[in-house]
Amino acid sequence: MKVTSSVLNRVVLPRLAVLLTSVLVFLYLMADADATLDYAHSRDLINQVKQLDAQWGTEVLKARIAVTRNYDPLVSPPQEIHKLLQTFTPIAPGQARQITEAWKDRRETLTQALDEKERLVEQFKSRNAILRNSLGFLPTAEDDIQRQLSALQDQDKLMLQDTSNDIYDLLLSTLEFAQSTTEERSHNIELGLNQVMIDTERLPSSFKEPVQILLNHVNLILHEQPQVNSLIEEIDAVPVSESLDAITDQLNREQQQVDGLNQRHHLYLLIFSGLLLVLLLYLASRLIRSYAEINRVNHALQAANTHLEQRVERRTRSLREAQSELMESARLAGMAEIATNVLHNVGNVLNSVNVSADLVARKLRGSKTQGLAKAVTMINEHKHDLGEFITSDERGKLLPGYLNQLVEAIAAEQQSMSDELTQLSKSVDHIKDIVSTQQSYAGVSTMEEPLHIRDLLEDALRMNSGALNRHNVTVIREYDNVPQVMADKHRLLLILINLISNAKQAMANLADRPREITLQVRAIENNILRISVKDAGEGILPENMTRIFAHGFTTRKDGHGFGLHSCALAAIEMKGHLTAHSDGPGKGAVFTLELPLKTAVGAV
Repeated sequence: MKVTSSVLNRVVLPRLAVLLTSVLVFLYLMADADATLDYAHSRDLINQVKQLDAQWGTEVLKARIAVTRNYDPLVSPPQEIHKLLQTFTPIAPGQARQITEAWKDRRETLTQALDEKERLVEQFKSRNAILRNSLGFLPTAEDDIQRQLSALQDQDKLMLQDTSNDIYDLLLSTLEFAQSTTEERSHNIELGLNQVMIDTERLPSSFKEPVQILLNHVNLILHEQPQVNSLIEEIDAVPVSESLDAITDQLNREQQQVDGLNQRHHLYLLIFSGLLLVLLLYLASRLIRSYAEINRVNHALQAANTHLEQRVERRTRSLREAQSELMESARLAGMAEIATNVLHNVGNVLNSVNVSADLVARKLRGSKTQGLAKAVTMINEHKHDLGEFITSDERGKLLPGYLNQLVEAIAAEQQSMSDELTQLSKSVDHIKDIVSTQQSYAGVSTMEEPLHIRDLLEDALRMNSGALNRHNVTVIREYDNVPQVMADKHRLLLILINLISNAKQAMANLADRPREITLQVRAIENNILRISVKDAGEGILPENMTRIFAHGFTTRKDGHGFGLHSCALAAIEMKGHLTAHSDGPGKGAVFTLELPLKTAVGAV
C-alpha cells in the first residue's frame, strides 16, 4: 500500500500536474489578447473610409453648385479609400471557412459599389464641366448680341426690341432652370427657344450667328442639367455606406464570436486552474517540509499578478485612445453638417443678389442718359443760333421741357439704382455674416444688438422679393407695436429668409386660390417675442410633423433638408424654439418662432 502511494506521489501526480499545466498553457494561447486591438483598429479604419466617402459626396455637391471649379478634390477620396482598404485584413487565423467566404462577399460588394460610384463621378465631372462652361458663357453671348443692337440706328432698335426682350427672357429662364430644374421651367425654355428662332428669321444676317451660338448653349444646358441632376441622384444611391455598415456589422458579429470563445476559454482556464490548485495543495500537504519550494511558488504567483496588472493597464490605455479617436471623428462629422447648412443658407441669399444685380443691369441698359446725349447733340448743332432755335423752332421750343423731364427721370433712375445697390450690399454683408456665424460652433459668443423686428422682416422680404413677384405672392403684414429688442441679427435674419422662401415654395403649384403669406409679430405676456409665417400652400402630412426639422428630411424633389434643420438649431442657440403646425394636406402651414423678449436699453 505504501509502495502504491509512493508511485502515485512520484509518477502519477507529477504527470497529472504536467498535463494540467499543458492544458492551461494551451487555453492561455487560445485566448487571443490581440483580438480586441485588431477589432478597434478595423473599426477605426472603416470609420475613416466612411469619412472619406462623406467628404467625396460633399465635394460632388460643391462641384454641382459651382462653389469650386477644381475637380482634384473628387480624385483624392477614392484613392485614399482604396489605400485604406488594402490594409484592411479582418480575417484572423483559425476562422471558419464560411466566415472567410462572407468577408469575400463583403469586400466584393464594397469594391463594386466604389467602382460604380467612381464611374458615375467621372461622368458627372465631364457633364458638369460642359454644363458650367455653357452657363458661364451665357452672359458673354447675350452681351455680344446687345453690343450689336446698341450699334444700330434708333429705328432699327425699336424694330428689334421684342427680339431683344425674348432673348433676355430666355437667358433668365435658363439661369433659373440651372438653379432649380423643373418640368415647368423646361417647358418655358422650349417656348422661349421657339420664339427666338422665329424672331431670328427677321434679324439681319450679322445677328444670326451670335444668336445661334446662344441658342446652342441654351439647348446644351436644357439637355445637360437634368443629366447632371440624375447623376447626382445616382451617386447618392450607390450603396457604399450600406456596404461599409455591412462590414461593420460583420466585424461586430465576429468580435462577439471571439468574445464568446474567450469566455469559454477563460471558464476552462478557471476550471483547470482550480484542478491544478487542488493538486498543488495536495502536493504542498505532502511536501510541507519543502518550504523553499512553496516560497518559490508564491513569488511566481506574485510575478503573474504583476504581469496581469500591466496587461490591464495597457488594455485600458488602448481603449482610451480608441475613445479619443471616436470623439474626434464625431467632431469632424459635426463640422461637415455645419458647412452644409452654411452653403444652403448662402444659396438662399444669392437669389436676392442675382435679382438685384439683374435689375441694376436692366436699368443701366435702358438708361435715360441716352436722351441727354441726343439733347446735347441738338444744342451743339445750333450753338450759333441757340436763342433763335429755342424760341422759334418747333423742336427747340420742346427742348427745355424735355430737359426738365429728363432731369427728373435720371434722378428717379439714379435713386432706384441706389436702392437696389443698397439692397445688394445688404445681401452681400449677410452672406459674409452667415459664413462668420460658423465660428460660433468653435466657441465664439453670440453677438446681440438692438433690432426693430419690422425692419428685419422687411429686409427678409426684400431678399425674397424677386421670387415672390415671379410667383405673384401677396404678403399680408400683421405687426403689433413691438419695442426695439436685443437679438442676434444675422441668425434671426437667416431664419426669416428660410421661412419666407419655404412658404413661397409651398405655394408654387397653387392654382385654385390666391397665393398669400401672412407675417405676424406679437409680444406674448411681455416676455416672449412670437414671429409667425403662414402660407396657403400644400400643407404638411401628419406623419411628417415629427421629422420636419430633422437633418436631411425634405418633401421636395430638389430639396436638401438643410434649411429648417439649421433654422431650428439657430433658434435653440438664441434660447428660443421653432415649431410648425398644419391642419393637413392642402390647408397650408404656419411656422412660429418664439424668443425671449429682451427689450433694448432706452427703447420706446
